[in-house]
Amino acid sequence: MQHHFQNNTFILASPEKIFNYIDDHANLSAHMQKSSWLMGGSKMNIELDKGEGKKIGSHIKMNGKVFGISLFLDEEIVQYEPPYKKSWKTVGDIQLLIIGHYTLGFSIGSERNGSKLKVFIDYELPTKNYWLGYLFGSMYAKWCVNRMLKDTAQHFAI
Repeated sequence: MQHHFQNNTFILASPEKIFNYIDDHANLSAHMQKSSWLMGGSKMNIELDKGEGKKIGSHIKMNGKVFGISLFLDEEIVQYEPPYKKSWKTVGDIQLLIIGHYTLGFSIGSERNGSKLKVFIDYELPTKNYWLGYLFGSMYAKWCVNRMLKDTAQHFAI
C-alpha cells in the first residue's frame, strides 16, 4: 500500500472489553452509518456473512451512495487475535471515490489502568478519480481512523 495513517488513544477499560465492543463491526464503523459531510450527507449499509466479521476469511460488505454515486466494498478479515488485534482488507472489485484498496485494523495493549487502542489504515489511491484521492485521500484516512478512536473512547467514557 502506498499510504499509511495511524493514531492511538488511551481508554480506561481492559483490552477484552474494548475488543468485544469494536469486534462488533456496527460499533467500529458507526461513522460510516451516520450522515456526515465526508459521506456527502449519505451513509453506508453493512452486510455481514455467517462469520459476522469475527473470524479469518469472514466478509463484510458495504454499499451506499455518496453525492449520488454508488459505492461498494467487500472486506475480508485477515487477522483475528482476540483480544489484541484484528485487521481486514478490501478484496475484489470495489467502488470507492477517495481511496482505493486498503487494509484497516487495530491493536490493543494493556497500559497503566486501562488500554492503548491503535487504529491504522494502509491504502492506495483510487484508480478512477485519482485526483480525488490525491486531494482528499489523506484527509479521509485521518477522519476514518480518528472517528473510530473517538467513538470507541466515548463509549467507554460513559
